[in-house]
Amino acid sequence: MKNKLALLVGTAIACASFGSIASADSIDDQIIVTGRYLSLDQLDSVKTPTPIIDVPQSFTIVTIDQIEEQNFTSVADVLRYTPGLSVSQGEGHRDAIIIRGNQTTADFFINGVRDDVQYYRPLYNLQQIEILRGSNALLFGRGGGGGIVNRVTKTPEIGETFTSVRASVDTFGAYSLSADTNLEISRDAAFRLNAYTEELANHRDAFDGTRYALNPTLAVDFGARTSGVFSYEYLNDDRVVDRGVPSVSVANGPDVPLEGYRDTLFGSADGNFTEFEAHILRARIDHEFNDMLRGNVTAQYADYDKLYQNIYAAGFDAFSTPQRLTLDGYRDATERENFIIQGNLIGEFETGSFGHTVLFGIEYGDQSTQNGRLDNRFVTSNDDQETVDFVNGNYTVPNFSFGPALTSRESDVAFTSLYLQDQISIADNFKVIIGARFDRFDVEVLDLIAAQNPNDDGRRARVDEEISPRLGVIWKPAEYVSFYASYSQTFLPSAGDQFLTLSTTTEQIAPQVFENREIGAKWDITPNLSLTASIFQNERGLFTTVNPNNVAQIITVAGSTTEGFEVQLVGDITDTWSINAGYSYLDSTVDGGSFQGNRTRQTPEHMFSVWNQYQATDRLSLALGMTYQDEYFVREDNAVLVPSYTRWDAAAFYDLSDRTLLQLNLENLTDEDYFPDAHSNDNISTGEPLNARLTVRHRF
Repeated sequence: MKNKLALLVGTAIACASFGSIASADSIDDQIIVTGRYLSLDQLDSVKTPTPIIDVPQSFTIVTIDQIEEQNFTSVADVLRYTPGLSVSQGEGHRDAIIIRGNQTTADFFINGVRDDVQYYRPLYNLQQIEILRGSNALLFGRGGGGGIVNRVTKTPEIGETFTSVRASVDTFGAYSLSADTNLEISRDAAFRLNAYTEELANHRDAFDGTRYALNPTLAVDFGARTSGVFSYEYLNDDRVVDRGVPSVSVANGPDVPLEGYRDTLFGSADGNFTEFEAHILRARIDHEFNDMLRGNVTAQYADYDKLYQNIYAAGFDAFSTPQRLTLDGYRDATERENFIIQGNLIGEFETGSFGHTVLFGIEYGDQSTQNGRLDNRFVTSNDDQETVDFVNGNYTVPNFSFGPALTSRESDVAFTSLYLQDQISIADNFKVIIGARFDRFDVEVLDLIAAQNPNDDGRRARVDEEISPRLGVIWKPAEYVSFYASYSQTFLPSAGDQFLTLSTTTEQIAPQVFENREIGAKWDITPNLSLTASIFQNERGLFTTVNPNNVAQIITVAGSTTEGFEVQLVGDITDTWSINAGYSYLDSTVDGGSFQGNRTRQTPEHMFSVWNQYQATDRLSLALGMTYQDEYFVREDNAVLVPSYTRWDAAAFYDLSDRTLLQLNLENLTDEDYFPDAHSNDNISTGEPLNARLTVRHRF
């Protein structure tokens, strides 16, 4: 750890002539959208100064204004208002998402660098969230089969001093407090501190928790076109692990979620919990060599400790008298250290009549992980499963303990990446993007359980070298209209997105390959209203999934194909009416094997969302939103079908003064009973009933 910290600090010092924070004026230009939304250069993820209208890829930007207006408190909240994405349950202790039919727990980035551990990511220090859809290893490296989520944090504003605070409470008793303060240290430096604390509560019996975070950041303008941003973040999250309700059998069809027990915790109020703690250091240096060449170097060190244990539903017999509930459980602990360093050079120049925007990048990282899982043992049966009577929502969890070990692994991963991309302006209205990325992954796993067997040292290893291409063309028949076509690839090593599943079988399996083909259009209808649309096909190669008949067994599936359509309208319809609406159609099926022709897990065919805001008076504005999610199958076996739902939300905003805003958000206005996400066939989340959240925001 000390060596990695020293390297992080050394990198920052050695690159002190190489680094970028924007000045206060340029920050204002980026954040305050004054017109031609798609034409702005505000997409942090693409690493080059490319207007959004010239990016041959489907994406959504969720600004801090939208996060605050809709009172989003999690990444899941954000993604439910994003076309093409659905949310997975994540077993009640982590972010997990489905992008274009591909599930992931690892395709999360922060300021363009991979945020590589499983946890619930807070929103307290964000400027915006960027959701890019479609496979694209060139910019992001391994994974990202369906796309990625990039969080962009707030940075200090040189020349500004301000403080804003926010307090919020809801009808379940949950509350949060947050603060954002920016201090001018000198003409060339500024300090910003974001912090928050949150007490968790919802409709579920026995659910509670506390999480808090602290993020001090320093920005320095070193002069000579060099600047830097240096930050530390501490995260702490303790909560009850809630895995929802089981499924029940019905006549003439697949199983469905158990209804009538929206509030019931299926588990142990005392035995279901997770504890997470993280320390993250980041440093970025930007330097402009001249008007045509700039560069940046980012280094990130992270130390994560996580523990979670749970008792959960593993089966339900609705036809016995009394009804019977089967319980299972385990305890899982992970310690991980990550170090990632990334450098980019961006050049803008001309060769003859052709203009070029060239990106050259290099990335190195290493990750060490210790992970162990203990099986549970119920005292009454000395088994990991126990079936108990379930009478009108009442049942007793037998005494239990944890052991023996199901898994105990140590993994070390080192990767090196090189990428090169050229955006070529062939004419004023025609551009071509071409590039490729080379990745080398060296994965070593020590399986301590397997090492107890004779003639097995427990060591598994695999080295993968992959080249991932990207090609795009953009045609602009008018200044504020573009049509594009693109092809891109990415891959995922056989050790999985957390690099822990390497076995004697999987170490022989080549990386899973994803291919994305897409055509689309982008149009600034007015300076403040944009329309985007895309048609795509995403193909996934051989992948693994849990055997529905034996959750301890991993099986392979030949592949899957997702074909679909997405459209999004964002901006101002009139001077007083703004809208953010999105729709996606996803036809996602399994290719080959015993699940041939089945739908992929948790991929609704139709999803629609809309958020309208109307400025009623100078001080009062009103909002109304709706999300619709079509029915979906929980897993590739298509044994459990979760029904569709429509949820209505509303909000009212009143300016008490120029500096103080009072906000009321109402969720699920019609008190719909619904099931927004799931993890397995017997772990299906229930949606919150009608509730309200009152928020006060003040800027000093």
